Amino acid sequence: MANRYGQLFRTPGVTALALAGWVARLPSTMVGVGIITMLSLTRDSYSLAGSVAATLMLATALLTPQVSRLADRYGQSRVLPPATGIGALALLALVLCSRLDAPHWTLYLCAAPAGCLPSIPAMTRARWAKLLEGQTLLPTAFALDSVLSEIAFVMGPPLSIGLCMAWFPEAGPLTAALLILFSVFALLRQKATEPPAHPSAPGSGRSALFLPPVPVLALLMGTLGAIAGIIDVAAVAFAKAQGSPSAAGWVLALYALGSGIGGLAFGALKPALPLGRLLLCCCAATAASSVFISLAPNVFWLAAVMLLSGLSFAPTLIVAMEMVEKAVPRARLTESLTWLVTGILLGVAGGASLCGLTIDAYGARAGLSLTLAAGACALLIAAALPRAPSPKSAVEDAC
Repeated sequence: MANRYGQLFRTPGVTALALAGWVARLPSTMVGVGIITMLSLTRDSYSLAGSVAATLMLATALLTPQVSRLADRYGQSRVLPPATGIGALALLALVLCSRLDAPHWTLYLCAAPAGCLPSIPAMTRARWAKLLEGQTLLPTAFALDSVLSEIAFVMGPPLSIGLCMAWFPEAGPLTAALLILFSVFALLRQKATEPPAHPSAPGSGRSALFLPPVPVLALLMGTLGAIAGIIDVAAVAFAKAQGSPSAAGWVLALYALGSGIGGLAFGALKPALPLGRLLLCCCAATAASSVFISLAPNVFWLAAVMLLSGLSFAPTLIVAMEMVEKAVPRARLTESLTWLVTGILLGVAGGASLCGLTIDAYGARAGLSLTLAAGACALLIAAALPRAPSPKSAVEDAC
């Protein structure tokens, strides 16, 4: 394990990119939960807080692929500063509206343009592809990137909530907005890893969502996101029903820990199977673990199963990213990767919403059972994919 990661960190530029990418990713994990915490404290309304956060998530799903397309065309150094500035200013305006007790409609008005904040996971993975182009260490770099994402997701939400509770209600989103400005600037200073601009790339006027295998993989990412969204809601409800509400935090933390361990191991070992077969194996493991999630008799069993379930999450994401990297033209890579991240976001939102409705109607056990459907869908989609990604030349011809 140490050998591949040792080789990776001995490559010039890797340490700086990994650190800058993680710092840039941390504030994005603080925004959503920070808005919910802020508005629940200042407006005493979880429905308002949830709907404003949902507005931001929907805007993010719609706008970030367009920002990434512009980054492919004109370069990250030209596109990220204005996109980040608009998004951060919108967040600051949202904080101000909350502080001044402005009408509810102003909160939605500010949340929508905040969705143009760039997709840092897609930007950093495009930079990894540039830095390690043609090298066998790229899957290991993607694995490291996924682990850093998990660390950010473990640290960001508690940090944001803690700031809101310890200082003042707007402290979490305010800190996130300021960190976003600083961290994106730090990422843009890594000039050696910035992918070149492709202003006249073939098919640049058409969305990368239509490039194979992007739409199918984005749909697959949606099923993984749905599982995560279901667990976010169902774990809280199930732990409360078991009389241990605080245990929900451990359940979610173990899921993230399992994903981190799985990503590290996958990046170190890099199985020799073809990518399509690897993806099928990962999705089969996800589907199998969903059976045990739905049968969990108590919260301790659920926590243990979530640790095992998380082991397949990061490897699935890594394989999907590698399939896209090998299949799409370099000029469309950032946007293509963003669509996969968008699939996860939409899946999380849809899974959480459906799970909430199911729990209200049928109880926490029924909410956990939704993971069965999502896991089965992931397996079916992986089985339907070609066993090898389309060559880039063929994709370029299709453009």
